Amino acid sequence: MNTQTQFTLLIVLLAFCSIQAQQIDPKINVMAEELESKVIEWRRDFHQNPELSNREVETAKKIAKHLKDLGLEVTENVAKTGVVAVLKGDKKGKTVALRADIDALPVTERADVPFKSIVKTTFLDTEVGVSHACGHDTHTAILMGVAEILSKHKDKINGTVKFIFQPAEEGPPPGEEGGAKLMIKEGVLKNPDVDAIFGLHINSGTEVGKIRYKPGGTMAAVERFVINVKGKQTHGSAPWTGVDPILISAKIIDGLQTIISRESPLVNEAAVITVGKITSGVRFNIIPETAELIGTVRTLDPKMRELIIRRMSEMVPSIAKTYGGKATIEFQNNTSITYNDPELVKQMLPTIQGIAGKENVILAKATTGGEDFSYFQEVVPGFYFFLGGKSPNTEKAAAHHTPDFFIDESGLLLGVKVMSQLTLDYLNAQ
Repeated sequence: MNTQTQFTLLIVLLAFCSIQAQQIDPKINVMAEELESKVIEWRRDFHQNPELSNREVETAKKIAKHLKDLGLEVTENVAKTGVVAVLKGDKKGKTVALRADIDALPVTERADVPFKSIVKTTFLDTEVGVSHACGHDTHTAILMGVAEILSKHKDKINGTVKFIFQPAEEGPPPGEEGGAKLMIKEGVLKNPDVDAIFGLHINSGTEVGKIRYKPGGTMAAVERFVINVKGKQTHGSAPWTGVDPILISAKIIDGLQTIISRESPLVNEAAVITVGKITSGVRFNIIPETAELIGTVRTLDPKMRELIIRRMSEMVPSIAKTYGGKATIEFQNNTSITYNDPELVKQMLPTIQGIAGKENVILAKATTGGEDFSYFQEVVPGFYFFLGGKSPNTEKAAAHHTPDFFIDESGLLLGVKVMSQLTLDYLNAQ
């Protein structure tokens, strides 16, 4: 065999190996399809029995029982109601974590499905309906399916898999800790140390069978801010005898928008400042003494985030002073930037494309929604992507966090297959 022939065969072999690496393992594929009905059944059970953040007691019990039945090492009550399970492969290697969020929202469901939630509870002293209006029930069911598949194929695992079922992604109740931050604080990424983490989010606006992803910043850092304005109360007929906090509030809102429109380099990434609530006054003919503004900042670039928060902190008291009043601003970080490690994305993209089909894997733009999966990504490299949940015949799907939110369950199978194979390909490539 001459050198040219050897070189040609090597190229063909490498190409073949590359193609093979992108395909789903036949046994994994068969088991995923056999599990589909069970995954849907789990999802419907969670959907009918939703629980709010840090209150996912029964949800956690069901998850833990399933994982224990699979023979995994299970730890309960992590970050209050979280469940963590460890699966050790037959061969040593790195550790990969897979995360699913398990909490529901204070939203009364209107979707016409036979497993509709009719649960009600009290949230912030108000009676509310409770529903999985963001699809966390599907994430939980998918990861339970992945755990079952991988637990039956330990011989294929070079390393360790850590399954993280996280409470309070939507944010813990006021005065409580919770979510990814608390899980990290309690050591969820340790013992064994996690080398990479994967997560997915069902999306009602993406068609079933498709996956959206973006390297780098894919979801925004979220800050909640509260501005307190102090003026001087007086009669509404004589504004010159007082200091109007409502007028100052209007000037502050107007000024804050110039930070976005005139100071932020929007060619880098998008950014948003929104004032969502203003509270002031009790009567039409009284200029009140105080006003409170509550809102959010969304950023996708760390330097822009720093700039915007700094300028808001400078601008708010200065504007108030200009009009004779005083104002303070306080920030609360809700999530960091959901940052997909570019190298990890590059490494794992062929797996997703091989399973879903290259034409169904879409490079997407960033969104200004937030995700506390971002906190995991601040500690270890992570890859977070969006799984299609919209029926093909649906023209316009209801948004997440709304009463009419609906997910086509036929999209769950792809999630199970992708998460299972991502895990194997990551660990076996090390």
